[in-house]
Amino acid sequence: MYTDLFEVRVARVRHRFAATLQSKIDTAMVPADRMSRGDGSVIKYVSDSYRHLHRIYGVRATVGFAATGLAAHAAETALMQAYLEKRELAGTEVQSLKRALVRLREVAASELRSMYQRGG
Repeated sequence: MYTDLFEVRVARVRHRFAATLQSKIDTAMVPADRMSRGDGSVIKYVSDSYRHLHRIYGVRATVGFAATGLAAHAAETALMQAYLEKRELAGTEVQSLKRALVRLREVAASELRSMYQRGG
């Protein structure tokens, strides 16, 4: 009985995660160019994107999105120094972030398709 209840709860979390995954990625994908423009709002963009990516990475195993979580971690890593130092992104960081976000979107779309094909 307990196992069934646990599985039901995990399934609910998985479905909620899947339903909000694209919007979380969209939020993290605030145009990376904005994160290097040098005004006070940049820190908020960097911080918000970092937190959204970190949340995706943090629940990856629990909800069955391991590859998406690893791709989110790669994007998170591109932001990490700027986030920790509370600063804008350097040019190379912008390019790394853009590549990582494109990859994240591709991986997430693939895992979502797979989940829905399995009926999960």
